[in-house]
Amino acid sequence: MRPVTDTSVPQTDQSLDDELDAKTEAVEDEEDDEKEAEAAPSDTDLFRQSEIAADYVEGLLDILDYDGDIDELVSAGRPVVEVVGGRLQPLVGQRGATLEALQELTRLAVFRQTGTPSRLLLDVGGYRANRRKELAAVAKNAVEKVKEYGEPVRLEAMSAFERKCVHDVVNALAGVESESEGVEPNRRIVVRPVAD
Repeated sequence: MRPVTDTSVPQTDQSLDDELDAKTEAVEDEEDDEKEAEAAPSDTDLFRQSEIAADYVEGLLDILDYDGDIDELVSAGRPVVEVVGGRLQPLVGQRGATLEALQELTRLAVFRQTGTPSRLLLDVGGYRANRRKELAAVAKNAVEKVKEYGEPVRLEAMSAFERKCVHDVVNALAGVESESEGVEPNRRIVVRPVAD
């Protein structure tokens, strides 16, 4: 039996480099696709996260002997758990500090079961919805001052949720921009005119 020999034309160093580059790009594209798939969980995964979070919050309410109705949903590409009922103010705390802590604990509970970091949003007693309206007014007021005087306006220190609410309002308006500055817990937003 005759040995099989390769009768193809030998590749030059350049063609080997081209082939290697093509394979590398294909692998990188595949990795990018995987990262995008990981970065954007499906609605089913998001709803599963909200279910896990709702179970966790329900357990906390039982331990604390608080009554509340729990709604789990997916909104704007993120899992959401809303707790509605009377006597829930202690779960919100001063300026939402307790709510932020509960949200982090709930996110950890979701992570523990899924192995995936969660962008879960927890709202208690409609606090976040009401705060979002207040922050929209604060943002619009800051924008008016910036447009009137042409000077930057520094807002008070805010949580990440509050800063996002303000950024969303400012970014929807023409002629102004916003950015966060400082370090937690004293991170704040500066609203300024757009540089020409």
